[in-house]
Amino acid sequence: MTPLRALLAPLALLVFSAPAYAEKISLGALSSYLNGLGTVQSDFTQVNADGTVSLGKIYIKRPGRVRFEYAPPDKSLVLASAGTVAIFDSKSNQPPEEYPLKRTPLNLILAPQIDLARAKMVVGHAEVDNTTRVTAQDPEHPEYGTIELVFTADPVALRQWVITDNLGQQTTVILGELTPAETLSTSLFNISQEKSRRSPRD
Repeated sequence: MTPLRALLAPLALLVFSAPAYAEKISLGALSSYLNGLGTVQSDFTQVNADGTVSLGKIYIKRPGRVRFEYAPPDKSLVLASAGTVAIFDSKSNQPPEEYPLKRTPLNLILAPQIDLARAKMVVGHAEVDNTTRVTAQDPEHPEYGTIELVFTADPVALRQWVITDNLGQQTTVILGELTPAETLSTSLFNISQEKSRRSPRD
């Protein structure tokens, strides 16, 4: 599995230090936090299954839109919008690979309404090393794998994720601070425009 495809594998989120003696954050509070993310951006560091490291920026515009923009010289890009995820691989001259958003773990964060208390979604919820970790799966398709969300408290914050696919391969995405970005244009997430921009010119 390539590092870009790994972003679409069922995933898990792990994180930095939190205040000492943190208590487990409730699923309701975590759902409220995710639903309130709105439009945010952050730097990220991606550690791939083969040990290589990539840097970039992530832009989230809920519901339904995200942009993983890799730092130069890498021109790879992952976009999600209009129910579709597109992977633009800078090492390929082929059109982007596209997948239904609902079949990817990105949908957990991008859904219009997130409810971690949904039946059979969460299979683990614990306080570990002063962080709250929530292991979740697609209730209808557990064969896709799991996603462990890890949060710090005071205030609640998402810091990192580790994507684990059905073969056990992992890709870690470490987030910086998610900051508001209300001025992000919807064109930043437009898959059709990105296809046009990258298409060969005569």
